Amino acid sequence: MSITVFFVVLFAACLHALWNTAVKGMKDKQNAMAAVIIGHIPFALVSIAFSPMPDWECWPYLVVGICLHFGYQIFLLNAYRFGDLTQVYPIARGVAPLLIALISLLFLGVVLSSMETLALSLIVAGLLSLAIVRKADGKRNPKAVYLALATGCMIAGYSLVDGIGARIAGTAFGFFGWLALINSLVMLVYMLGMRHLKPSSNSFKMNPHLFLLGGGISYIAYALVMWGFTQAPIALVTALRETSIVFALLLGVFFLKERLDLIKVIATLLSITGAVILRLGK
Repeated sequence: MSITVFFVVLFAACLHALWNTAVKGMKDKQNAMAAVIIGHIPFALVSIAFSPMPDWECWPYLVVGICLHFGYQIFLLNAYRFGDLTQVYPIARGVAPLLIALISLLFLGVVLSSMETLALSLIVAGLLSLAIVRKADGKRNPKAVYLALATGCMIAGYSLVDGIGARIAGTAFGFFGWLALINSLVMLVYMLGMRHLKPSSNSFKMNPHLFLLGGGISYIAYALVMWGFTQAPIALVTALRETSIVFALLLGVFFLKERLDLIKVIATLLSITGAVILRLGK
């Protein structure tokens, strides 16, 4: 992994933690999530306008990717209803690189060096160790763990599909532009449908700040990761991206006032160590 890809993906990880913190911190998390996702639309239109049309062979991957992204958004939203950011976020992000690494090694013919394998193992161990973290009130939280694990499976799925699709498309930004546009429209239809079915409990009100700022941060974060997928092995890009747990932990503790304990500190140190080895092991 080149130094450019390393720092671009690390920057994307920081941006990803920021918008997740914003959604978690909102009282109405469903509308907050919808605002961020629907906020992709103007940025997606710009990407589409200034990028070449993706190769038609990539469109099956694009359709599957849209389904997986939507599933991820719904599972994540429900996980945040039951668990803290500093628990849900790292579990969901930690499952993905583990699954992607296994699939890449077993089915995609990817070969990792011993240093890359060690780095990935440390990152995953650090993130998954947070599965035993308690809620802010000190109680165990299995429901949040199960939902976070399901979210992680969705992340692993769309990361692989998007990475392969972007390479086939020949344009990472064009591929993601179309994916984000259609996914945003699906979310809009879903929210309007929920409002129609349960108008009293699902009033859909767009938060303008999350629409513009949150949508922009979220879009840029994943667009940069999509570019990274075309420059380095998907397993390594995903593992490095998930070091966003470090940023999420700090944001959760200092801005959302979530508890900080020894397990979270150890998990963070493991993840940072893995990221450093990944960079130095080139």
